Amino acid sequence: MSAAPFFPAALAVLQTAPGSPSPAPTPMPLEIHDIAPPVDVFPYPPWMVATALAVAALLLALIVWMVVSWIRRRPAPPPPTPTAIALGELEKLRVRVREIEPYGFSVAVSDVLRTFISNAKFRLPATRQTSPEFLAAIAGSQLFTEGDRSLLGHFLEKCDMIKFARMEATHEDNSELVASALAFVQGGRS
Repeated sequence: MSAAPFFPAALAVLQTAPGSPSPAPTPMPLEIHDIAPPVDVFPYPPWMVATALAVAALLLALIVWMVVSWIRRRPAPPPPTPTAIALGELEKLRVRVREIEPYGFSVAVSDVLRTFISNAKFRLPATRQTSPEFLAAIAGSQLFTEGDRSLLGHFLEKCDMIKFARMEATHEDNSELVASALAFVQGGRS
């Protein structure tokens, strides 16, 4: 290895003959260069990055498609039964016994019970019949027990007295009507 490029002043001393006077060293400006800062180099080529992004986008699209198709294939919840609907409506009315005037309350309770009878397993046109027509229709039906007939007869008579005869009724009458309707609906029917 040659020392020439690294030490020019030392090379000049070595090249002089022994015993001869050494030439005076010429002042040499020393230049010290600073170290260059690091260069950021992305470790992956652009084609590799583009491929990875495309694969990630395809995987994301596949996951979204699977989730959407799973949601669409889920079975719908079963519709509520006539009993559940009637119980819910009667519970709303029971809470408002003291708020609703007796005439409006008797109309609402009667509608809920007649709709239940029309939509439940009885399949009678109770919403289109008068109380005497309805009671005559259930008189010989095997679907109604004697207790059911008695309960419905008392319920419909009280409702008719409040609705049509404008009988003076109280909030206690409202409570009695909703209790009768609840007793009939909860009587083990589906």
